[in-house]
Amino acid sequence: MTDRVHDNSWSANLEKPEHAADRGATLREAKRAVTHTTPGNHVNLVTHGEHGHPEGYLFEALEGAFGDAVDYEYVEQCGCGGHVTRVHVREGATVD
Repeated sequence: MTDRVHDNSWSANLEKPEHAADRGATLREAKRAVTHTTPGNHVNLVTHGEHGHPEGYLFEALEGAFGDAVDYEYVEQCGCGGHVTRVHVREGATVD
């Protein structure tokens, strides 16, 4: 995915076959993407359609990991069946 911190808004591709096969890996990489996003910016988490709507698994994981440090919203379902969730890291927030 990425090893650098993004000082802008960006997208993380979590739609690869390895993500489809392992929801745990998807959640780990989603959290990692958020920690690689500087406050005041957002990351679009593009998750594999195999896991269904992110409300059923991703939202709870983001809330548990970051609490009030982030805001998230469902954006849309891609034509390929994946889902886009936008995670905005609040100004002044610390996400580890």
